[in-house]
Amino acid sequence: MRRSEIAEQDRFMLLRQREFRIAADVVTDAWTSFPDVRAVAVIGSVAKALWKEVPRFSEFRRQGIEVWHECRDLDLALWIDSQRQLDGLRRAAARALRAAFERGAGTSVVSQQLDIFLIEPSTDRYLGRLCQFNACPNVKRDCAAPGCGAIPFNKVISDFKPRTDLLEPSTHAMLYERGKGRLRSALDLPHVEESRPKLRRSKERQSPQ
Repeated sequence: MRRSEIAEQDRFMLLRQREFRIAADVVTDAWTSFPDVRAVAVIGSVAKALWKEVPRFSEFRRQGIEVWHECRDLDLALWIDSQRQLDGLRRAAARALRAAFERGAGTSVVSQQLDIFLIEPSTDRYLGRLCQFNACPNVKRDCAAPGCGAIPFNKVISDFKPRTDLLEPSTHAMLYERGKGRLRSALDLPHVEESRPKLRRSKERQSPQ
């Protein structure tokens, strides 16, 4: 594989993370006017400095070539005092992303690429996910999970248990706190890890990871 192809894939991964970070700022700004919103933070790989890994793409995996990690969606933690306005929060995020794209803000992220974790402020307890469907209840397969829709637009994922480190990125990636306002832009978060020189492996020893 040519170096230019590897460099182009790396460039795309960095651009993808940047688009998600712009979207994080856009959505956070749209939510700051909601009185029930206590805080918003980026979590997941969008909050972190990207690292090199062998990706899922077959042409890279066959040759053991590492590129920057692929951010597949935007994970946000939303600390919220009440779940009465979940539909309003959903619609506000979708409108803000659409408007950002139309004005050329540098992101084409849509609401279906958001994964919003609802968090109880006093305990950091996971409450569910913000549903992106236009109606609740709905006839989608996801809606068949036990308890899904008991609180309108709170999506229940069967057997999901949050990792103990789910909210760890919020220590450096908190974007908004009520009473303090906007704390930072997601674009100011770390970009990439320092790459370390690696010995070239023989083709015989290269294997999918």
